[in-house]
Amino acid sequence: MNLQTDRSIAFFDLETTGINIATDRIVEISILKVSPNGEKTSYTQRVNPGMPIPSGASEIHGIYDLDVQSEPRFEEIADSVFKMIFDCDLAGFNSDRFDIPLLAEEFMRAGIDFDNEGLRTIDVQTIFHKMEPRNLSAAYKFYCDGNLENAHSAEADTNATFEILEAQLERYDIDADISSLAELTDRGHNNVDFAGRIARNDQNVEVFNFGKHKGRAVEEVFRLEPGYYNWMMKSDFPLFTKKVLKDIKERIEA
Repeated sequence: MNLQTDRSIAFFDLETTGINIATDRIVEISILKVSPNGEKTSYTQRVNPGMPIPSGASEIHGIYDLDVQSEPRFEEIADSVFKMIFDCDLAGFNSDRFDIPLLAEEFMRAGIDFDNEGLRTIDVQTIFHKMEPRNLSAAYKFYCDGNLENAHSAEADTNATFEILEAQLERYDIDADISSLAELTDRGHNNVDFAGRIARNDQNVEVFNFGKHKGRAVEEVFRLEPGYYNWMMKSDFPLFTKKVLKDIKERIEA
């Protein structure tokens, strides 16, 4: 194994009802856990999202309402999933912008506090786009010289993502160390929350990264306009973003 890691890394992929991090749900999750000695553990589970799966989403991943009606809800498997990835680094394809934020939302709905403190993430799509500016099937054909069978199946996509990263490490003169790979796939942001609504500026101060207060310190806005906090907490922002805001608010009031 070319990958150099000091702790286990969990490659994972989600198939979902859509692409809205705050409101859409998981319909299938697959995890490939790779230990420092190269040992692999796999987990794949379909999930009843508790809502109708839009036809457009079903046409992409091939999972329909009838396929998941007898499957467990995410809260029923949340503990098992969390235990499998606990103390792991995370990797996926477009995972920094979608899979990790959505998984964090599902954990929080299940009452599990998903903490990103010290978490190293590798987005294989970012390496692909930086080195060979395309989608997962194209990446698999380019790096692994094959056709990706069952694309948009969570298990096939997860295994393909691992194989692509292994091939990238062989092809490119890049450090195989997890910290170096995480730095390579970073998009230059310093997000505090997974959705990128709150970031840190050059002075390491938490600032809003959207809207009318973009660039302003969160603490300053909350002190001068306390109603803005209430508006955000009542609005359709991701639960993890609200957790970050609540922590900042409690820090101000301490």
